[in-house]
Amino acid sequence: LSFSFSFSLSLFLPLLPSSLYPTMQSFPTDSPGGNNTHEPTFLDVGQSYIVLFQRKYTKLLDDSSPFPLYRWIGTLSLFILYALRVFFLEGFYIVTYALGIYLLNMFIQFLTPKIDPSDALDTPEEDQEEDEGLPTTKDDEFRPFVRRLPEFKFWHNTTRAVVLSIFCTLFPFLDVPVFWPILLIYWAVLVFVTMRKQIRHMIKYKYIPFSFGKPRFAGKTPETVQT
Repeated sequence: LSFSFSFSLSLFLPLLPSSLYPTMQSFPTDSPGGNNTHEPTFLDVGQSYIVLFQRKYTKLLDDSSPFPLYRWIGTLSLFILYALRVFFLEGFYIVTYALGIYLLNMFIQFLTPKIDPSDALDTPEEDQEEDEGLPTTKDDEFRPFVRRLPEFKFWHNTTRAVVLSIFCTLFPFLDVPVFWPILLIYWAVLVFVTMRKQIRHMIKYKYIPFSFGKPRFAGKTPETVQT
């Protein structure tokens, strides 16, 4: 990936002024002589830009972490843009079907606890204290719901999938002719069967895939104390 990116940069970097990358003028080397620097190559410049992009991307993700509502609004906007593109192009149904299967898989992992309660019941008592699973009895200490796929990773994977789907619509060879009602019916049946299994699992082990905080109990009122 770094070689491909650097090769692409080599096509237009000579046209750019050197002031755009002043830190690329020299690189340290392990040469035994007195001169420990060398002129940057296109591969060095490409790798440096990749590292810079990764840092900027990580910082952007860290800054957006406290704003889940705005993050999901942006993802929904991208999904609407993709849906409109598919609607007007009247194609890319295979890409849409693959996106739907992937989003369904991510959603099931989002609703599933990190440790399956059925496995927690088979865990020895000495190991249950270190277990992060759900409480199995009413006397267990309160523990928040820990998902197999956290919300931030769910959003991140969803956004990347939608962006990749939009990118796939730029290539006509991915528009495979298919009878889309069959795909829609099959996807709807798959959603029904999968969600029914997940709901049965929730009912069987009596958990809700959402945490609303530790329950608070009201203290005794003055009237109760007097009586």
